[in-house]
Amino acid sequence: MLNTFIRLLGKDAAKLNRYVLLALVYSLLCSLTIVALAPALRHVLNGETQAAGQWLAILLAGVALCWALRRRVEKAGIAVGIAVLQGGRHRLAEHVGSLPIGWFSARHTARLNHIATQGMMEIAQLPAHVFTPLLAGMVTPLVVLAALFALYPPMGWAGLASLPLLLGVFLLTSRLGQRADQAYHQDAAQSSQRMVEFAQAQSVLRAFHGDQGGARFLEQAIAQQQRAGKRLVRLSALSSALNAWAVQACFAALLLIAMLWLGGKEGAGLDRDAAISAILALTLLSRFIDPLLDVAGYSEVLRGARGQLTAIADIFAVEPQPESRSPRAPADASVEFADVDFRYAPEQADVLSGVSLRIEPGSMTALVGASGSGKTTLIRLIARFFDATRGQVKVGGVDVRDIAPDALAGQISQIFQDAYLFHGSIADNIRIGKPDASDAEVRKAAEQAGVAEILERLPQGLDTPVGEGGARLSGGERQRIAIARALIKDAPILLVDEATAALDTENQAAIAEALARLRGKRTLIVIAHQLSTVEMADHIVVLDQGRIREQGNHAELRAQSGLYAHFLAQRRMAKGWRIAAASGEAVS
Repeated sequence: MLNTFIRLLGKDAAKLNRYVLLALVYSLLCSLTIVALAPALRHVLNGETQAAGQWLAILLAGVALCWALRRRVEKAGIAVGIAVLQGGRHRLAEHVGSLPIGWFSARHTARLNHIATQGMMEIAQLPAHVFTPLLAGMVTPLVVLAALFALYPPMGWAGLASLPLLLGVFLLTSRLGQRADQAYHQDAAQSSQRMVEFAQAQSVLRAFHGDQGGARFLEQAIAQQQRAGKRLVRLSALSSALNAWAVQACFAALLLIAMLWLGGKEGAGLDRDAAISAILALTLLSRFIDPLLDVAGYSEVLRGARGQLTAIADIFAVEPQPESRSPRAPADASVEFADVDFRYAPEQADVLSGVSLRIEPGSMTALVGASGSGKTTLIRLIARFFDATRGQVKVGGVDVRDIAPDALAGQISQIFQDAYLFHGSIADNIRIGKPDASDAEVRKAAEQAGVAEILERLPQGLDTPVGEGGARLSGGERQRIAIARALIKDAPILLVDEATAALDTENQAAIAEALARLRGKRTLIVIAHQLSTVEMADHIVVLDQGRIREQGNHAELRAQSGLYAHFLAQRRMAKGWRIAAASGEAVS
């Protein structure tokens, strides 16, 4: 836990060291001030006015120093919290930025969002609001315990014996709610994700659910979070009660020892010094117990923060993609798979098996196959979303693992099936492909991608806001802007993952024209189901259950009467269906 906290601080760890030192000095000073009450009371009870006045002066000076030092400790703790919020998020982001792109699943992304917001706030509050009373709660009983040993050793030994027992109870109650705490935070992250999804997808949800907006998934997520929250509250209450009972039991045991001591002294004749020692021991006994109650009270807060730190530690434990110490530059825009196997997890089956394929520079290759055949995985290996389990994926004759990340990113542009646009204008989204692009370059890319005719319908043209996630534009318009973004990057290799899927005929034609203009100028690797796109490819690769079953050009594969011929037959059959205008019956 502490190692993760220090890692979040990075170079600001010196602020933590300064805070801890101040907090320890403050805790020790407070403890000594409390103990100074004993000699002051002894002199008062003995009628030694001058000595009592001296100790009272020391006591007041200690109180004043504690008050002044507490302000410095709080400022130091706040400085550590600010360092966590400012630097910790950056360090977490730097690590996450080095992870494989394939790590960013919906579950991981939701958890990361929860940690970066709520989790970091919980952790940042620890120094100023939790660590200080906890340190005081640990130091004060030890100093008071030393005083109890001086006043009455049996009570000191009893207090010392109680500390490991209390520590055992605290550890037990901490583990009691740990799983419930983790489950709650996971469900909270899931409900947050559903909330964002619910807001972004209102147009789709209302199309199917009317004014209710289709809140079923959100309601289920919130209900799950409520159940997890109730379980966490029950276990937290039980843990707090057990901690308090344990401390009170120790107090009762120590009080019983003190009473037995007094009872024994009474039978033998209780002298003045023994009576005063008894009064002082009982006075310090309460100061031994109160800090332990504080520790018990803060243990639940500490456990919650520990859960967040554990989640952050799990992210830090994910290994970044290894980078070559002597990176090499690709020689050209060719792509090659050399006997490649790939599986997403060691316990899962292979998604790709024995894939060997060479794609020449400047050629267009179409990947065809049923859903789940491995097409998208093949493309993602080129962009190094993941690394091959076995074999090599090469770009320009160099294994992608031996190419510097920036160099590999510079070689590849990508167009995904779900085009995501960032909040801003159309021009802003196109410029993501080339931040320093001129207005002329942006307009040229827009024309090449068929965006120009969209701009004619928009009063603000390239300055038109797209909305969150591109919500103000249609799917086809978003896809064209994504293509313009890929084109302006001017990378020699373009990966296209079903760019025309679920688009209308007009948008399909516009995107197909954009791809046709790039033939011979870029290495195009396209996943497509549209016959017009597949037929224009120089080379067609047919995948089935993670293996290459057929490859060749359109004419060669059509003549083989294999999987590709079956694919063609299905597409022609689907294309031939229409709705009869007169009778309303489907005919072919």
